[in-house]
Amino acid sequence: MNRFSMTRPTEVAEAVREASGGGAVKFIAGGTNLVDLMKYNVERPTRLVDVSRLPGLDRIEETAEGGLRIGALVSNSALAYDPRVAERYPLLSSTILAGASPQLRNAASTGGNLLQRTRCYYFYDTGTPCNKREPGTGCPAIGGLNRIHAILGTSEHCIATHPSDMCVALAALEATVHVTGAGGDRAIPMAEFHRLPGDTPERDTELRADEIVTAVELPPEGFAKHYTYLKLRDRLSYAFALVSVAAALEMDGDRVKRARVALGGVAHKPWRDTAAEALLEGQPATAENFAAVADHILRDARGYEHNGFKIDLARRAVIRALGQAAAGTPQSQTDKRIQ
Repeated sequence: MNRFSMTRPTEVAEAVREASGGGAVKFIAGGTNLVDLMKYNVERPTRLVDVSRLPGLDRIEETAEGGLRIGALVSNSALAYDPRVAERYPLLSSTILAGASPQLRNAASTGGNLLQRTRCYYFYDTGTPCNKREPGTGCPAIGGLNRIHAILGTSEHCIATHPSDMCVALAALEATVHVTGAGGDRAIPMAEFHRLPGDTPERDTELRADEIVTAVELPPEGFAKHYTYLKLRDRLSYAFALVSVAAALEMDGDRVKRARVALGGVAHKPWRDTAAEALLEGQPATAENFAAVADHILRDARGYEHNGFKIDLARRAVIRALGQAAAGTPQSQTDKRIQ
């Protein structure tokens, strides 16, 4: 780990000024990802801006529209167990409880969860090239060990996946990310916040260098009756998803009125396909219709030497998740055996 200085601003505007001062600056809150990256010398900031005590960002508040505004410093545990979230947005609560360990959830922040970086082996190994870590050096994962890597939205420069569980639910719920920077405040739809790798895999999000996440806003509709988060992984505790599915439905009897489906573990960002979702609208909640949705989502999927199994795994997961959501029997995050 390199030497660095640290400042602790007392207001958001001061934090933005610190980040605008030039140099290798990073915001730190819970630090559950950044500190690891610094230990591995993947991230080498010369200055840390500790935002963990900024006032007002640790609250969950009702919005005028009937949704919830979640401050960027709300811990993952506080968010998952907040009564309003558990009752009105159980999909979000479920995804958080599916991730990490209780100790990490106690420390990790909402804003930090959005900004997690990939767990690609090559990204973490500074002895190997990596376009995400050092643009232009190559992507050894494409021809190397790629079992955990992406099958959707890849490019010749990067096949890394986004690791967050929480973000998959936020994508399905159509949350909005609020940020502020030297240029003022912005509201970024969750669908646009994270980026596909393209030819700039070093950029994970649309966040500018001087911007800080201040809140995540949830719309009024939380799909509290017909939802599930199905996470498939190598072991049942403390493991990142090989494939995960957040499914949220509005039902009219045995027919689907509205559908939201987001996948994790398969792309550089949480993956949604609104055209696939539209295939379900007004249709009976049948395995055949769920399979049609899965096939549409995965129509452009591409497997590599070791991760081709993810395509069929994702297809089965989408069908199973939609079945759970339609039946109102969400996957338990306590008893993780697949229902």
